[in-house]
Amino acid sequence: MDTMELIRTRKSVRTFDGRAVTDADREKLTQYLTTITNPYDIPVEFVLLDAKVHGLSSPVIQGEQLYITGKVPKGAHCAEAFGFSFEQLVLYAWSLGIGTTWIAGTMKREVFEREAGVLESELMPCVSPLGYPAQKRSIKELGMRTAIKADKRIKDEGLFFDGDLSAPLSTEDPLIRDALEAVRLAPSAVNKQPWRIVRRGNAYHFYEKHSISGGAWDVQKVDMGIALCHFMAIAGGRLSVADPGISAPQDTEYIATVTVEG
Repeated sequence: MDTMELIRTRKSVRTFDGRAVTDADREKLTQYLTTITNPYDIPVEFVLLDAKVHGLSSPVIQGEQLYITGKVPKGAHCAEAFGFSFEQLVLYAWSLGIGTTWIAGTMKREVFEREAGVLESELMPCVSPLGYPAQKRSIKELGMRTAIKADKRIKDEGLFFDGDLSAPLSTEDPLIRDALEAVRLAPSAVNKQPWRIVRRGNAYHFYEKHSISGGAWDVQKVDMGIALCHFMAIAGGRLSVADPGISAPQDTEYIATVTVEG
């Protein structure tokens, strides 16, 4: 399965069949984790934790045996770097038939942070269970997906723009069309889809439309890292952070630019 197919088919999994991840798959995951990088060059450390051994659970998850957490040094762009790196793990796990779901709030954070050994100088933005999807979703999971409209996505004209944030983007380039669709399909906190992209020439400027408030840090910057991961996994390009000065609403913040070779 190629990267675009992984992005198209991957769904959040909250109901697992109760089987432990096999030794072979766990070894593949462990090896893959050592290869993950991000264009911010900010290290993300992954930690695999057995649910029973470490007393881990989430009220929205059923049948899980294993969790994975990630730790990143606190600092500028750490949340975006985390999202970029963690999403690579999510897609690779799906290639092995292993389900995941991003969890930022529906867990006892202090327990996960203690078991993962998170330092005061580090941030653990999210965790995920790892396991094989059950044949049927639980009633709780079905209700949750309905509540957040998990299968709904904002249309292209509300996400992708040409020149500024008012003119919808149209492109005939199949690679860029796939890259934008990969962004559109990306997972995000309570499915708010905060990414907005403005094209100028061969530069694609990513903006975050804030729609979740509160908390010690901005979880939607993790979502922006996921969007950048999806775009660059398809289109490649070079990431930079230099605000192009495009006029934007007060609730919309410049995040980064990906320049694609034309």
